[in-house]
Amino acid sequence: MSFHMHLRAVDHAAVRSDHAWLEEFMGAAWDWDVRRAEHDAGVSTSVQKDFGSLHEFYEAAGRLSEGPDSRWELPVFGGEIVHHGPADEKPPFVRLAPDATRCAAAFLADFPFDAAWDSAGPALRAAFGPGWAEEDVRGIYAQHHTGLTAFYGRTATAGKAVVKAFWY
Repeated sequence: MSFHMHLRAVDHAAVRSDHAWLEEFMGAAWDWDVRRAEHDAGVSTSVQKDFGSLHEFYEAAGRLSEGPDSRWELPVFGGEIVHHGPADEKPPFVRLAPDATRCAAAFLADFPFDAAWDSAGPALRAAFGPGWAEEDVRGIYAQHHTGLTAFYGRTATAGKAVVKAFWY
């Protein structure tokens, strides 16, 4: 089974707060050829299976900051949640307006990766099991962080919104 968080940069005015529309919009972009083209163009990205623990990693940095700072929530799960319906178990979609996208980009640009790794790395590595070397697990998180930092930075600079889909 595969788990993915899929992010797409979009014009804010074009995004509807309707689950059926978002499902069609994001589903069409999950097609391999479309996804590859959008990824190459820098207008989409995805994180396979590690997005929940990546959220926890960013939370560790939020605990390191002085004062209340909830920007750590934005890159993965933060934003306006669009549910399908009360009885449906499909994952929701999440929308980030351009101002929230800028906040996420700023958080990621300022993210203290080494300090956060020192704080949260041991628990993240433990979740991978004893066969994983620390530098390999750290490299996975560094790659995810670098990819999200680049995506959010480009998206914020372009004044775009972000739509997130969680595919299971």
